Amino acid sequence: MADQDQAELRLAVARLRQEHEDYDAAINAMIQTGCEALRIQRMKKKKLVLKDKISKLEDQIIPDIIA
Repeated sequence: MADQDQAELRLAVARLRQEHEDYDAAINAMIQTGCEALRIQRMKKKKLVLKDKISKLEDQIIPDIIA
């Protein structure tokens, strides 16, 4: 993989991680304020989708090498 491509993937991962942290903070705030459970559940689902995207991008950066 070219260095340019790898750098772009790392940047995308960093952005997604920040967005994941933002969702985490928003979910915690919603829980503390007593927001309805359905809205919290939807936010958690979006957060999980972000985590899956992060994992896929990280796998592209560092592929599994079977020794």
